Amino acid sequence: MTSDQSAQTAQTAQTAPADRTGSSTPSVPSAASVSSAPSTPSVLDVGIGALRGGSADLAQYRGKAVLVVNVASKCGLTPQYAGLERLHERYAEQGFTVLGVPCNQFLGQEPGTSEEIAEFCSATYGVTFPMTEKVEVNGAGRHPLYARLVEHADADGHTGDIRWNFEKFLIGRDGSVVARFSPQTEPEAAEVLAAVEKALG
Repeated sequence: MTSDQSAQTAQTAQTAPADRTGSSTPSVPSAASVSSAPSTPSVLDVGIGALRGGSADLAQYRGKAVLVVNVASKCGLTPQYAGLERLHERYAEQGFTVLGVPCNQFLGQEPGTSEEIAEFCSATYGVTFPMTEKVEVNGAGRHPLYARLVEHADADGHTGDIRWNFEKFLIGRDGSVVARFSPQTEPEAAEVLAAVEKALG
């Protein structure tokens, strides 16, 4: 090899790209290295206690439809418990449940202990659907579950604060809130039945 050839070889080695594939195209980051936008938390990700202790977390209802209702034992709407229980029994085998959420924020109409609430619901209305611990649904102490639920509007466009006992939110099988109903809407009203059947598919 001549001296000129040796110099040319050395220059080529110095200017060769570091990419051993021989491609001049910049490498593309793998999917794992690309940061994705955070997904919106689902209501199913919220933790909440059960009325008699333990967990009533919504995560256990993934793949089901859930009607979440803030309930009270000494309210003019308390007889809705009967309709809620019938609704629960009617669709339970299809993957549906009612979830009662006791709340004492409306004129103190749910003052009892967990044991008293459970006994009242069972003895008076034969309630078998699950119940959570007593929580606040409005104000600074609003439970994280309701912080997410109240963002959704009802058919009249109402969003925000819970208006009274027995406001209802229907959660679809995928964890999205698909309907909201006013406290006065009966559990077995045509619009509730239609929404539940649609959510169950």
